[in-house]
Amino acid sequence: MRLLADEGITYPQGYRAAAVHCGIRKKALDLALIVSDRPAVAAGLFTRNRCCAAPVIVARRHLGSKSVRGILVNSGNANAATGAAGIHAAERCLKETARRLGCAPAQLLVASTGIIGVPLPVERIIDALDELVANLSPANGARAAEAIMTTDTFPKQRACSVALRGGTVRLGGIAKGAGMIMPNMATMLAFITCDAQIGRTRWQRILRQAVQLSFNRITVDGDTSTNDCVFGLANGASGVAVDREEEHTLYKALEALCIELAQLIVRDGEGATKFVTVVVEGCRRVREADAIARTVANSPLVKTALTGCNPNWGRVIAAAGRAGVAFDPDRLDVYFNDVLTVKNGCAAGVSKAVLDELFKQKEITIRIVLHEGRASATIWTTDLSHEYVNINVAYS
Repeated sequence: MRLLADEGITYPQGYRAAAVHCGIRKKALDLALIVSDRPAVAAGLFTRNRCCAAPVIVARRHLGSKSVRGILVNSGNANAATGAAGIHAAERCLKETARRLGCAPAQLLVASTGIIGVPLPVERIIDALDELVANLSPANGARAAEAIMTTDTFPKQRACSVALRGGTVRLGGIAKGAGMIMPNMATMLAFITCDAQIGRTRWQRILRQAVQLSFNRITVDGDTSTNDCVFGLANGASGVAVDREEEHTLYKALEALCIELAQLIVRDGEGATKFVTVVVEGCRRVREADAIARTVANSPLVKTALTGCNPNWGRVIAAAGRAGVAFDPDRLDVYFNDVLTVKNGCAAGVSKAVLDELFKQKEITIRIVLHEGRASATIWTTDLSHEYVNINVAYS
């Protein structure tokens, strides 16, 4: 299976997309619509932030519909912390979109990303809907990927196909996110399309599994957004039914697609100069490995050391030790890009010159081995640069 960088959500059969500038942002595309030409089963996961946005509340309700026809998404305004008016605004946008598509409002999902606490400019969105619907085309998947960006520096899309006994199934996806990233199902949105025939319960299950090992394993700054969501549509347009025996094959393709999109978010992390993989091995339980990996990945001292190309391994073991996991520090090993730097909790004798050169690399893997069990976990993260501060001081 090969992931395609020049294809996205309209790669599977039976999907169209459109994007326009409706005036929420100054110049950029800021409104997108993804439509399945036939009713699709929908799956979704949402932010665990208690201060969730209005579109999250509405989309949760609509996810229970027997079938879904599309997703309406805007950038530049999160429609979060807007109370009952925000929910009404999201519902009104869906009602007007549904009228133009000839479906029920409950058959549409909604998502927003952008500034928190500002009323959604509903009239601007409604005024743009005729143009948006008229532009629906399989050729506009890339424009939809562009329209959901905020502080992103590039659009994120990928697609793939997988051969099953009944024929070929296609999957496609787009995502956005660069800051406020530590999804816990940042601001992070991801939309997946698939043309397989699969039941809603099974589709929800495999999407949840894929998200757990992809979007829920990334962090840029340790912040979970009010708007995080992942939606998956499966419309059966390929005519290929997924039986129980082949479900795992479809799942592995979905997982690979989600991991690639999640890693693109990290690579576009606000102000990031490095792509960092934190691997923790030899734990008794996966949750313990995950806790240590997240603590190291989110440590400001570790992240700034990475920015400064400073091989301060003491910050890594200090972060691991405060993760709330019991382990023997005298058995702790740490590797930087396969170079054993800490052995049994002490310096392994690697020269500073070797480590200095290693930390100049753009991609670094920090591997921590505890020798307590067989469980492991991986988190993808970035460093923390001056530019991250500049971006978020100015963002409003």
